[in-house]
Amino acid sequence: MAATWIQRIPSRNVRLLTGGRNDTAFVCGGVQQQQHPAAHPSTPAVHSSSPLHRFTAPSRAHSGLSASRLGYAKEKMSENGPWGKVLTIDTMNPTVKKVEYAVRGPIVQRAVQIEKELREGVKKPFAEVIKANIGDAHAMGQQPITFFRQVLAMCSYPELLNDSSFPEDAKHRARRILQSCGGSSLGAYSASQGIDCVLQDVARYIERRDGGIPCNPDNVYLTTGASDGIMTMLKLLVCGEAEGRTGVMISIPQYPLYSAALAELGAVQINYYLNEDKCWSMDLSELKRSLKEARRHCNPRALCIINPGNPTGQVQSRDCIEDVIRFAAKERLLLMADEVYQDNVYAEGCEFHSFKKVLFEMGPEYSDSVELVSFHSTSKCYMGECGFRGGYMEIINMDPEVKAQLNKLVSVRLCPPVPGQALMGLVVNPPQPGEPSYINFIKERSATLSALAEKARLTAEILNTVPGISCNPVQGAMYSFPSISLSKAAIEEAAENDQAPDMFYCMRLLEETGICLVPGSGFGQKDGTYHFRMTILPPMDKLKVLLTKVKEFHQRFTNQYS
Repeated sequence: MAATWIQRIPSRNVRLLTGGRNDTAFVCGGVQQQQHPAAHPSTPAVHSSSPLHRFTAPSRAHSGLSASRLGYAKEKMSENGPWGKVLTIDTMNPTVKKVEYAVRGPIVQRAVQIEKELREGVKKPFAEVIKANIGDAHAMGQQPITFFRQVLAMCSYPELLNDSSFPEDAKHRARRILQSCGGSSLGAYSASQGIDCVLQDVARYIERRDGGIPCNPDNVYLTTGASDGIMTMLKLLVCGEAEGRTGVMISIPQYPLYSAALAELGAVQINYYLNEDKCWSMDLSELKRSLKEARRHCNPRALCIINPGNPTGQVQSRDCIEDVIRFAAKERLLLMADEVYQDNVYAEGCEFHSFKKVLFEMGPEYSDSVELVSFHSTSKCYMGECGFRGGYMEIINMDPEVKAQLNKLVSVRLCPPVPGQALMGLVVNPPQPGEPSYINFIKERSATLSALAEKARLTAEILNTVPGISCNPVQGAMYSFPSISLSKAAIEEAAENDQAPDMFYCMRLLEETGICLVPGSGFGQKDGTYHFRMTILPPMDKLKVLLTKVKEFHQRFTNQYS
């Protein structure tokens, strides 16, 4: 009777073949007319009646050949089988390995570990970790806007529409949103571009914000936060190879979403530096320098602006925005205006100007030709509703054929989260004067923005009292980005630890005080300068503790490495 020779390997690798036995498993190695005792002296024969017979063996011509001689890839034996993993660090998408996101990088991972250690009773020189690394307002204690949560509650559980404790203006908006949803349910897919009534409301909001400049709802796309819209536009832009590869101009310091997205897409990152000496303003001569150098090795096609700024907290002037628009028109660059902090303006004399408003007020020479995409979100401003992932983008002067491709691209992801869309609709259509919820809404909104303004002032004031720390006024957004002076000895020890100097500084700060900040090297900075980014979001009492600890630490650190 014909027999199949088999190879003995640890059963944990092929448990399916043995029905879960925990002794020895067998794998077909060939078909022979008799056993192969020379090659496998301890291997018993398995006849055709064996359960293994259902697995196809190699042909008789290949009888007795090893796996490598049969043409199989020779892989390192592992617990996952003799052939190793299909997906390894060497075989994965190389662009993903280039992606870095400092806001949730190594220092934040260490902060999470320390929190766990504290819960387990490990003794530290501090009682808690204070995270000031990310603009997550509600995680820092900011309270949600009552009206928004009331409407969302009724949208999620429509039975609440019969509850007399909810105000009528909230009920009206909930009914209107539900009527625009499939099956009157927040759980249904929406159109890929977004819920129709929300698109209409976004368009009307933009018109009010911009002094009556028309907005076509068909040019509005609801997104999964602003990040989704930014990534979508970059996907449309990136093309070409070698010197023709798409380049995108981003500010330095920058929000790491941009560098991460460009790395993932294999695009060329073109850095232009903000002027720290002039409160992180944009500099036209720097834009020209950056573009000229970039054209030697790539094809620059877009210019990204964050206003108000992240991580730098600046608010760009109208004159600056006009200069940028003229520059983009002359150099044929698509403008991407990240305006998610448009309500977060604190400094006296500063005002938010939308790029669209300025563009159209500059006249048809620019408004009929400059391609502009602007972004907004539910995550920032006074809302702070990061977890709902709501946002929108508006496109201006996009080629109709490209717009058709955009429609196709967004249809692939089906639709943004519908609760996030509903929330975006409430942000752009809040309670109006005369409605039952108006007074409380204005009270809550004003209290949140006033508290942020006070924390912005206090942060810069205290940091500027520390020798070796210099902080520009926090004009807007939710962050300060102070520069720190580090000695040669500190820089050398950082190098010995294979860390950037400001990463070394921030890691020491975390280990000694429990304060979690993000090193400036994660956002980009001029060579030879060092910074950290911190949010101004913690409650006032905790923010004062944070700033005091930073001040004391910096003095100790400076003395140690002086």
